[in-house]
Amino acid sequence: MAPEHAARRSRVIMVEPALTQLTKLTASETHRLDRAIVAISVNPELGTAVPDTLLRDYTDEVDGVRIIYFVTALHTITIVAYIEA
Repeated sequence: MAPEHAARRSRVIMVEPALTQLTKLTASETHRLDRAIVAISVNPELGTAVPDTLLRDYTDEVDGVRIIYFVTALHTITIVAYIEA
């Protein structure tokens, strides 16, 4: 019997506004953000759809992280537009 494979993760890319915000985060904030990015890369549907856009808004209340992103049609790339940590 062939082993089961884990779900394929999408590749995460950050655009300029998110990259600028990333440089301002502390090590602790970056660590919290990393966990949230892994979560949306595994399941891009986690976030809530923003009406009338392709954007999704994911908030992790426990870690205090918010990510606004969109996913390509085949769910192979997740593009992060905005982060808060």
